[in-house]
Amino acid sequence: MKLPFSIIALFLTIQFSTYSQTFPVHKTKEKINIDGDLSEWKMPFLGPFVIHNTGEKATQQTFVSLLWDNENLYVAYKCTDSKIVGKAQAKDSQIFDTDDLAEIFLDPDGDSQNYIEIGVNAFSTHYDLLLKCISPECGGWNTSMNFDINDLESISKITAEGYTVEIKIPFSSLEKIENGGFQKPKIGTKWKGNAFRIDYGNTTEYLALQPYKSLQFGFHQPQEFTVFEFVK
Repeated sequence: MKLPFSIIALFLTIQFSTYSQTFPVHKTKEKINIDGDLSEWKMPFLGPFVIHNTGEKATQQTFVSLLWDNENLYVAYKCTDSKIVGKAQAKDSQIFDTDDLAEIFLDPDGDSQNYIEIGVNAFSTHYDLLLKCISPECGGWNTSMNFDINDLESISKITAEGYTVEIKIPFSSLEKIENGGFQKPKIGTKWKGNAFRIDYGNTTEYLALQPYKSLQFGFHQPQEFTVFEFVK
């Protein structure tokens, strides 16, 4: 049986919209203190996060909010966690293998060829790295852990419900990314990226703000990144 074109078109539209969301990054006039206290965050949080490759409901909830001003991008997470796993470690430790943490991936020019990754655990340990595609499918990457985002700030705070994370990313620090295509954002600018959480609690879950269609490469699927749009 052939389906009417209108039904097929509707199906494709629904399927496309499921994996092609645009999330707002609101501009703030308020000073954001990077201290783990999210009381100054007036804009709504996005989420909850879901299992990254199925879209299924997570065991524990995660929400994220992004703000910007003329100099910085700010990211905040609220993570419900009944069993926090991890400890304070040295900067650029591979905490993604061991610790509960929140992550942000950002590809300012959206070309899927290189992007930054930042992760912060519940004990304020963070890493920042640069990934560059070295294969046609971007299933292989050169990872540069010696890449540093100058003046990046990140603080976590353990709460009664779990933990919170705040991150400040200076725009000036992204200008040095080779072939990164970075331009200081203005209203209407769109970046590709995604927000994630790894939860090593009672059951290990890999969570994302926007899930992926593909099961390959874990979180590292820049072709399927969501869109972050800088707005008023």
